[in-house]
Amino acid sequence: MQPLPLSAGAAALARSVGTSAALLASRRVHQPPGNVGRCIRFADGTSSVVYRETVIDRPPPAEPLTLVVGFRLRAIGTTRWMHTAFRAESLLNTPLFVGFPGFTSKLWLAADHTGRYRGVYDWDGASAAESYVRALWWALAAVCQLDSIDYHVFEGAHREETLAAPPTSSGLTDPWCQPR
Repeated sequence: MQPLPLSAGAAALARSVGTSAALLASRRVHQPPGNVGRCIRFADGTSSVVYRETVIDRPPPAEPLTLVVGFRLRAIGTTRWMHTAFRAESLLNTPLFVGFPGFTSKLWLAADHTGRYRGVYDWDGASAAESYVRALWWALAAVCQLDSIDYHVFEGAHREETLAAPPTSSGLTDPWCQPR
């Protein structure tokens, strides 16, 4: 992944925080409980459990896609309480993404047995999703193993469609992001 230049990434994250404040103030951000506890399996043999969902009220995406972002935290290891603390703290990261153009919803997945966390998003527009992950890199770089930060876009389908009937020929060489 090629991150945005630091100044552009910081500016994009700051804009998201500003937009997020307005979304939160207008009560357009929700955390429905329906997917919490859901297990999602991936083609690399791993699985993760949804520990939170974030949704905003907005019109349906014109160019729906599923965005999967993955990373491993630095210096957290397998200490259970540290993972629990991270999941609780991660709620504070919500303004870093809900204000980005194209954001619709996110499933927050707990670390799998390899320590990889994932976010599975419903997004509107590939270029908007790409801009988001290129800015997000800077926030993740502060706390993650740099070589673990990755993403994949599955175009043409909402998140639930991708999870229900995953694409079979996406040209992936590393199936960490391919739902089963």
